[in-house]
Amino acid sequence: MKLSFSKISLLFFLILSQFIFAQTKVSGVVLDKLNQPIPFANIVFKKSNVGVVANEDGHFYIESSQKFTDLIVSATGFSEKEIHLNESVTYNFRVQLKEMEALKEVVIFTGKTSKKNNPALEILRKIWERKRKNGLFQFNQYQMEKYEKVEFDMNTIDSAFMKNKIFKGMEFVFKHVDTSKVTGKTYLPIFINESLSEVYGDNRQKKVKEKLKANKTSGFEGNQQILSFIKDLYNDYSIYNNHLTFFDKSFTSPLSRTGIDVYNYVLRDSAYIDNKKCYNILFYPRRKNELTFKGDFWVNDTTFAIKKINMAVTKSANINWIKDIYIEQEFEVMNDSVFLLTRDYMMSDFALNKKEDSKGVYGKRTTLYRNHQFNQEKPLAFYKEEVNFIDNDVYKKSEEFWHENRFEKLNKDEAGVYKMLDTLQTVKKFKQMYNLVSILGSGYVEFKNFDYGPIFSSFGFNEVEGVRLRVGGRTFFGPNDPWRVQVFTAYGLNDQKFKYGLSGKWMIDKKNRVIVAAGNRRDIEQIGASLTTTNDVMGRSFASSALFTTGSNGKLTNINLTNLSVEVEPIKNLIFQLGISHRTLASASPTFSLDYFTNATRTATQSEVKQSEANIQIEYMPNRKTIGYGVERDVVDNPYSRFFINYSHGFKGVLNSDFKYEKIQLFYKQPIIIGPLGRTNITLELGKTFGTIPLGLMSVIPGNQTYFTIENTFSNLNFYEFVSDQYATLKWDHNFNGRIFSRIPYLRKLNWREIIGIRGVYGSISDENRLINASGLVYNAPENIYWEYSAGIGNIFKVFRIDFSWRGSYLNTTDATKFAIKGSFGFYF
Repeated sequence: MKLSFSKISLLFFLILSQFIFAQTKVSGVVLDKLNQPIPFANIVFKKSNVGVVANEDGHFYIESSQKFTDLIVSATGFSEKEIHLNESVTYNFRVQLKEMEALKEVVIFTGKTSKKNNPALEILRKIWERKRKNGLFQFNQYQMEKYEKVEFDMNTIDSAFMKNKIFKGMEFVFKHVDTSKVTGKTYLPIFINESLSEVYGDNRQKKVKEKLKANKTSGFEGNQQILSFIKDLYNDYSIYNNHLTFFDKSFTSPLSRTGIDVYNYVLRDSAYIDNKKCYNILFYPRRKNELTFKGDFWVNDTTFAIKKINMAVTKSANINWIKDIYIEQEFEVMNDSVFLLTRDYMMSDFALNKKEDSKGVYGKRTTLYRNHQFNQEKPLAFYKEEVNFIDNDVYKKSEEFWHENRFEKLNKDEAGVYKMLDTLQTVKKFKQMYNLVSILGSGYVEFKNFDYGPIFSSFGFNEVEGVRLRVGGRTFFGPNDPWRVQVFTAYGLNDQKFKYGLSGKWMIDKKNRVIVAAGNRRDIEQIGASLTTTNDVMGRSFASSALFTTGSNGKLTNINLTNLSVEVEPIKNLIFQLGISHRTLASASPTFSLDYFTNATRTATQSEVKQSEANIQIEYMPNRKTIGYGVERDVVDNPYSRFFINYSHGFKGVLNSDFKYEKIQLFYKQPIIIGPLGRTNITLELGKTFGTIPLGLMSVIPGNQTYFTIENTFSNLNFYEFVSDQYATLKWDHNFNGRIFSRIPYLRKLNWREIIGIRGVYGSISDENRLINASGLVYNAPENIYWEYSAGIGNIFKVFRIDFSWRGSYLNTTDATKFAIKGSFGFYF
């Protein structure tokens, strides 16, 4: 998942917590006789099933709501050690284990465990065989009630942190500091959300529907970026899947069929749990830096269904901004043989680095299920997803309702958090802090009912305008506004001309999202920066005013665009749009021409293009998730495919329009997560224009003359190096997410990620379109297929990516860029 710096900042103002006061708490480190850490040691309270696994640095934290006086510490290859606890709370405990003497009749697993004669693997194979016969999978239909609690907390709260001047006037919040049952760190809640819903599923139709019954939030409930981030943070998952996707990363499940290649398994114990005999299996990774877990699970000896599992992401895993991920699931036995998930707990520790004492933010989700019912079939129409439905009563439930319907009651401290968070938002200093991170997150400075921005577009540069200054804004009454107006004006210090843009949108039907939009823009633009174009009045390519470029970027166009459109979304994520537009195009530079011949003898020319056009477009984005119900929505940043097709008809004579033509364009993008091998993106673009058109209406193969990566462009092409009236492009790139570098000793610690790619384009130009060209630009089309390939390194210092690309064809073209280096910044998990 791509994460901006603003969202990282917002995390430090988000929080919710689960306040559990334990009777016994112990933290420490397990060492050998040379005081070297022992990774993945096993720590349990004596005469209990409460246990944890130390991380690869030997550190651990264990707690229980019960009183225990003895701790047992063990590790493969070392003698077990029993420790008496003199106090109920013990921190920074040092446990030293002695190496065990190997006996002939005892098999000791040290390092990588054997794949032969390992009883744990025999049990694992039976889990694979039975996984589709356990839990909800064995029923045609199911339904259940669901309660979910999401919390965010600032962690590692110490006295120095509390005394920081930044908290002056807000000291009352520290009355709610508590200790995490997973890490032993102190934390302070700053966000909490509760929801109640009903879940319906049909395994035969592979359909799931969740109906929200109630929702309650305290802390930043109006911020769409935060809510969007939270919604993307916690995807549903099943531990029986081969791979579990969190934060746009695919982790190998310990129950995966490929688990034996990446995990070590040890059969540790057996015991009766809820009158069912279960085996306890410990697992930990075979190699460092891979996206794996360490932990243990209890599995029934008859059904081979999971009874309980605890797992944590290994510290060395190649994932940024997250120090720990801890998952705990509990299953209950129904009807003597059916094991159903009843409790799911997940905690993530967000931090700038993975040092033990680093401060950060906890993100927690607790999900409870109850009242399961089975084989009650619903009609297929029941599962149809609402396009734009919101029930405001869901967010207005009384305290009495929540008191009666919560699956588990809030304790005194949890209930106090709501009041604390509501009070916090009335503190002037906190409002100022919140407004600052809100500006970084959205790019807009908020005033009453009006947002100024986006501030990141305030400055630009190109050869025609020189330094470009821009101001603008939008109306904003709330995240679910049914209408919105945007406006901007810009001024170039070189050409000394003002430019402007004005657009408005109005949602006249909320249920089917019928939106009417109109606008006008007069500006200077690098047209041809994208093959698949839209008539978005406010849209403008980054290439039009990049501060740093390679070579000349003077092939700019004055554009006067007016557009009117109506769109409808009859089915979730399927959008139809009908629009009409009129544009005037003229060269903005004395060194660039859009001239074309206007007569058969090629003696008369015209330098300005006037064109009226009507278009219809269809856009389908399955699995896209959105948040909000207004005329503009935020998209949750998770991978989803996109299919776009556009048909345009150019009119001649309408409003002095110059050309009659027909154009069809198709765009398709498919992201694919290939388990531990990383993520692939495949993009296909096709287009053809029927009729005679000048340079200003041709399809320009998009080059990139900036030093930065621009999506769907060719890094080794200059602007207007290739033009066409019909084209086909195919682009493929793959990010291995560090899979290769993790196997190279000296590169492993850098957590770099390797990226490769290849892209090509075929295009041609009709004789008629060549004949009317009077621009002086020699038409070149990639009729022999232009292609280039690239290799890159991502995650440099966690925020930088560099790509090296090589031209694969047309190497002898004048001024050909045979090799290019592009960079990009971004915050990625």
